[in-house]
Amino acid sequence: MNTPLFEDFAPVTSKQWKQKIQFELDGADYNETLVWNSPEDIKVKPFYHRDDFNKTATTDSHTGNFKICQNIFVFDVEKSVDRALDLLQRGAESLRFTIDNESLDINKLLEKLPLDKTPVYFDLKFLSVDFISKINDIIEHKKATVFYNLDPIGHLAKEGNWFTTKEKNNFETLQIISKNTRESSLISINLGLYQNAGANMVQQIAYSLAHANEYLNRIPTIHQPIVFEIAVGSNYFFEIAKLRALRLLFQLIAKEYYHDNDCHFLVTPTKRNKTLYDFNTNMLRTTTECMSAIIGGADTIANLPYDAIYHKNNEFGDRIARNQLLLLKNESYFDKVKNPADGSYYIETLTQQLADKALTLFKEIEANGGFLKQLNDGIIKRKIQESADKEQRLFDTNKEILVGTNKYQNPKDKMKEQIELYPFVKTKPRKTLITPIIEKRLAEKLEQERLASE
Repeated sequence: MNTPLFEDFAPVTSKQWKQKIQFELDGADYNETLVWNSPEDIKVKPFYHRDDFNKTATTDSHTGNFKICQNIFVFDVEKSVDRALDLLQRGAESLRFTIDNESLDINKLLEKLPLDKTPVYFDLKFLSVDFISKINDIIEHKKATVFYNLDPIGHLAKEGNWFTTKEKNNFETLQIISKNTRESSLISINLGLYQNAGANMVQQIAYSLAHANEYLNRIPTIHQPIVFEIAVGSNYFFEIAKLRALRLLFQLIAKEYYHDNDCHFLVTPTKRNKTLYDFNTNMLRTTTECMSAIIGGADTIANLPYDAIYHKNNEFGDRIARNQLLLLKNESYFDKVKNPADGSYYIETLTQQLADKALTLFKEIEANGGFLKQLNDGIIKRKIQESADKEQRLFDTNKEILVGTNKYQNPKDKMKEQIELYPFVKTKPRKTLITPIIEKRLAEKLEQERLASE
């Protein structure tokens, strides 16, 4: 029996809602009191109504069906294999191997893994045709899903130099690899670098699209999905909209190149808002950030352990990070709904506004020579630094709050004896082609002061 629940209620218009709110404000100004402006210059209203909603920003994403990824830094191959097999038994569904040595025995690393049902991502600290060829030979007769995540432009942005290769330049190397690799995804875009360095969301989307456009322009043989390695922060609804806007705009640009594969989102929580003191709060931050990633359309999520900024990799931190995703997937059923954000007037509006602003910035970058030119000229770094400085001032003046760090500090909290990794910006003097984009956490200066006083 279908019971009409709302026939006795007259519809309430947007104008009526606003009038009621203004009455309750008792003379206070509506715009000054309830409308706030985001770092992206988006004015956020207290409510969104279908009367004011004319178009949707729905994407062809597949929200919900995400994989849980585990990061493994490969130093000892045998130990890495044992760890990978153990992690797959404990709930991991995909693996990301960080490899910094081309001489590593890749056959030994992969031969025992169930590649037919485990997607594998590589974070290679080098660019080598021979090494990729070895992997191709291994997976040729296996139904393996491999993402090479090759990003020379991202390496230039982060390290200040291109990869050293046998070929004339990094793009020639990519072209050779692309011709010899048909099935596996090759290219990735390190969007996380811009987020962790302090770029606002419009910049993150526009820079990553311009970054991707350089590859699409220079390597016409790329027909595999492009991976966006994304970092998400704690602005819950905005981060959902950021991922949706990025996918929407990539689909728009890819059509111009007849690139018929969708992008692939590999998402991890940001380090920018993570703290040394009151470190358990990091678990709360990463939980909401993973929720944003899922609802926003992440294909794979590699959670960040709560102690990642100051502890060496450890079983407890990894287990907690993995269990957060297992809870979201298996107990909160976040994997059961396709595109849950569709139809939300607020998220749809944010998505469209971010997309519009990012597309405008993308066009400006292209009109002024493209991403690589602006990166070489230092414009990208300068713009990111301006946004980072603006956010830093908000944190320093307690307008942006990190609980336990710049508000509600625990004076008994001591960290000096627990630090295993240097948690602050490291200086690495070297000769570079450009000034690198530097990742930096908001709380670093305050934490250094607290550590000095312990």
